[in-house]
Amino acid sequence: MQVTETLNEGLKRAYTMILTAQELDAKVMEKLKEAQPEVELKGFRKGKVPLALMKKNFGQRVMGEAMQEAVDGAMSAHFEASGERPAGEPAIKMTNEDWKEGDDVTVEMSYEALPTIPDLDLKKVKVERLKVVPDDASVDEALGNLAETAQDFEDRKKGSKAKDGDQITMDFLGKVDGEAFDGGAAEDYPLVLGSNSFIPGFEEQLVGVKAGEEKDVTVNFPDEYQAEHLAGKEAVFSCTIKAVKAPKAAEINDELATKFGAEDLNALKGNIRERLVHEYSGAARAVMKRGLLDQLDKMVDFDLPPSMLDAEAGQIAHQLWHDENPEVQGHDHPEIEPTDEHIKLATRRVRLGLLLAELGQRAEVQVTDAEMTQAIMEQARQYPGQERQFFEFVQKDQRMQQQMRAPIFEEKVIDYVVELATVTEKEVSKDDLQKAIEALEDES
Repeated sequence: MQVTETLNEGLKRAYTMILTAQELDAKVMEKLKEAQPEVELKGFRKGKVPLALMKKNFGQRVMGEAMQEAVDGAMSAHFEASGERPAGEPAIKMTNEDWKEGDDVTVEMSYEALPTIPDLDLKKVKVERLKVVPDDASVDEALGNLAETAQDFEDRKKGSKAKDGDQITMDFLGKVDGEAFDGGAAEDYPLVLGSNSFIPGFEEQLVGVKAGEEKDVTVNFPDEYQAEHLAGKEAVFSCTIKAVKAPKAAEINDELATKFGAEDLNALKGNIRERLVHEYSGAARAVMKRGLLDQLDKMVDFDLPPSMLDAEAGQIAHQLWHDENPEVQGHDHPEIEPTDEHIKLATRRVRLGLLLAELGQRAEVQVTDAEMTQAIMEQARQYPGQERQFFEFVQKDQRMQQQMRAPIFEEKVIDYVVELATVTEKEVSKDDLQKAIEALEDES
């Protein structure tokens, strides 16, 4: 197949490929000959059908396949000879649409090539790793927060009004159009005001009630309520308040420790200290990674595939627009044009993405099956009761697998760079680490 270059500007490439009629006919005959031993027609034994007769009967059927194989082969040969890698799937178009059998086939191929990534001396990279050692005050603070989550409630003084966050115990009966409905009644029901566990507007009307008080609460079921016969309708709940209780943090003792699976209070403190070390290490890594990426970004400069840059800028602009307009759930909104700031951020992301991919390839970084399995299992935990279905879904979806593999690969490349870089460790306070994290968020 004859291949002629028609465009070479920056990373844009285009070629004209001509498959002559003779080459195509030879390819068709080659495929027919391969199939001949298994073919049988009336009047001929299996494997004895003449090629000329096979061409008459099956030539048209295999011609498209022969064309595709010839084009694919020419593409593969081109990329192997040139050493180029396309940034995306090459665009292939047959230009002589009035083609008929016996004519040459003319095809146009165009693509954007991945840029050549320069070599880097990673030993020149200098990074700082922050370290925070959890002190007793931090452990006690975390322990106190834990006790808050295990809160209990105690009776308020007689005659006290219920406040937001209090727990009231009540009997209630709900009616729609004067008729009670299934699920609209309960006795001795404990409700924490402000928990939003009831219909919108219900709990707010019970703020200020007292033990022994009776109160009617009028609310409207949401239009999208799951019980269709109640959706959008007004309901009146007759409530009898039996008790008003104030929240009380659990006492910090061995009993609290056992609630959280520890043998005693000292063991619980040890668990908390380990968790804090893990949290601080994760935050410190994020700070170190940003500093590392900043350095790498300044060390390289190369052309970027325009399509990749446009797609990334568009995605950033789209995501930020939805962040600023959370009420819009779908994509029925005006076209969003990327700004210079979006393009600047996209340029950094695409450049670093290509650089890390190249560094990982040169270092032969691989994501193991075990690492993928662990990542899938961790994400599957977000779907209680459907873990197996999620696992099977990911196994069948190559795109989903790639989305999950990419961040694992990136972190392993970062580890590889850190191993070669000069790393200094600096012990800081928890507040200093927090300020560093907030600075990252401000820059994002």
